[in-house]
Amino acid sequence: MIKAGIIGGSGYTGGELIRILLQHPATELDFVYSTTRAGKPLTAAHPDLLGQTDLAFTGTVNLKVDVVFLCLGHGNSTKFLQEHPFSANTKIIDLSNDFRLRKDAHFQDKEFVYGLPELNRAQIESAQYIANPGCFATAIQLALLPLAKAGMLTEQVHVNAITGSTGAGVQPTGTSHFSWRNNNVSWYKPFTHQHLGEIKESLGSLQPNPGELFFLPNRGNFTRGILATAYTHFKGSLEEATELYRTFYAAARFTQLAQAPIHLKQVVNTNQCHLHLHGHGNTLLVTSAIDNLLKGASGQAVQNMNLMLGLEEDLGLNLKAGVF
Repeated sequence: MIKAGIIGGSGYTGGELIRILLQHPATELDFVYSTTRAGKPLTAAHPDLLGQTDLAFTGTVNLKVDVVFLCLGHGNSTKFLQEHPFSANTKIIDLSNDFRLRKDAHFQDKEFVYGLPELNRAQIESAQYIANPGCFATAIQLALLPLAKAGMLTEQVHVNAITGSTGAGVQPTGTSHFSWRNNNVSWYKPFTHQHLGEIKESLGSLQPNPGELFFLPNRGNFTRGILATAYTHFKGSLEEATELYRTFYAAARFTQLAQAPIHLKQVVNTNQCHLHLHGHGNTLLVTSAIDNLLKGASGQAVQNMNLMLGLEEDLGLNLKAGVF
């Protein structure tokens, strides 16, 4: 059995990782580290795990586990790794944005690989350290990568995406608590969201100097999921676009192209990304839907772990959505 540890297990992404790893047939959850809940049962933070585990949070770290997941706030993973030198054999998967950009990928003696399997599968399979992509970044990249591969992002790309409140983290804020969020929608960080850097690097790795990307993120009045719509100029037919996407994602286990328009419920609680294409004259509209906590975070982290350890890519991740 693969021994796994989680650093920062009391938040939403940590809770989803615990849920997946407890059911994963090849892993044993060795510890869940928390500075604020050490000694308390995991169910104190995650009551949905009642009856599934008797583990408690710990304030100590096993530095020799086979794989460790860092579910820390942005900027904290670097500090934690400086203070906790893991074994050279320990694979590290970081879910923050500390190592996603190329300029940050080299840290100490570690080289972090950007962990988007649909883009970097071969590198992930041989990697020791992974920078897990952001949730918005995952949804938007999967919507645009086939066009970049074909060199077709020649003009402006406009993206509008809406995310659930869990994307803001477990600590309530002025724009995430129920009274504000319920029956409400608003935009934030227009054209400046922190995920733009990693999106642009990935697109640029397939197509030098792609068209300018304009991204408007929105807060939704629901808890989980991201629905992103991206549109840009496209010279071909809808049939040609469909063939382009089907070819690009032919071997992708978790990215599916739908014939009918898609909605959030069909991907929530899964590691799937569903895509849909719609043509309007010389404009192609690509819709992308993911669960921000799974394909956008913890599920993709386990997908990366499976690839790194030579396991079946979908092991422990065959989760079904609740559409009704």
